[in-house]
Amino acid sequence: MAADPNKFAIFVTSPQNMRHVVGIANAAEKAGKTPMVFFTYKSIHLTKDSRFKALAEKCGEDNIAICADSYTCEGYDSAADIPAGLSAKQMRTQAFHGALLDECGKYIVL
Repeated sequence: MAADPNKFAIFVTSPQNMRHVVGIANAAEKAGKTPMVFFTYKSIHLTKDSRFKALAEKCGEDNIAICADSYTCEGYDSAADIPAGLSAKQMRTQAFHGALLDECGKYIVL
């Protein structure tokens, strides 16, 4: 699959960047791009941020996910404690990250 210039990937690893994640997702959408977001490593703590649910709902089920292994490694239960705004389907592996690299025309790491 060729990268779609209308899809914008946001790969999040740091727990300090929620303001930027939300701002970039909003800016991408305003520019006519579809934001696709993947949270991994320590950034999974951002799923407990009050802004996370709105971001998840804005992106939609196919365009936002978190790394289930990172979630578990950070002490959360990936089966019983699915973050607000997500479904079990969105508890993904790093394969989702690989798909973002292939699918999105632009990519940023926070």
